[in-house]
Amino acid sequence: MEKRGRGGKPSSSTASQPPPPRRERRPSMFEREAYTQILKERLRDSIHDVQYVEPPFDDSIADLGKEWKSALAKLKFANSYRMEPLKKFQAHSVETKAQQILKLADRILSAVKEFGYHRYKFIIKVLFIQKTGQAINIASRWIWDVAWDSWVAVKQETETYVALALVFALYCE
Repeated sequence: MEKRGRGGKPSSSTASQPPPPRRERRPSMFEREAYTQILKERLRDSIHDVQYVEPPFDDSIADLGKEWKSALAKLKFANSYRMEPLKKFQAHSVETKAQQILKLADRILSAVKEFGYHRYKFIIKVLFIQKTGQAINIASRWIWDVAWDSWVAVKQETETYVALALVFALYCE
């Protein structure tokens, strides 16, 4: 073991030997910057501008092929820096569609009123919730008389959305 002085230089007995030339380290394709550069070189003639693809960082490399395919499926494209939308928001057409949906609440209210409950006020809530893999809690607070007030919830569910209709019946003295 050789002793070094304060400056970290080897002692004079080994100073005559030149240090071995240092090899430049080639970046691994599993490092983020190198991986992005490799993809850009490979996809230079491609029509897609790839910003970054998440490489499979895992301790076990036995299933590298499966992870590699799933990582390539998660391509992230660079921002296009578009200063104007492809299609302008048309408020009139959206308003028409929203009005058609709101008529659903009016139809529920008129159907409930046909039962002839006197001195009740009805509150109708219609909610359309897109399924995105997240949970949602819906809450309502009222001054409630347990003896006379009541509510009903009706749910229609498909693969992409949940439609929920809430009918609150409040007795007014």
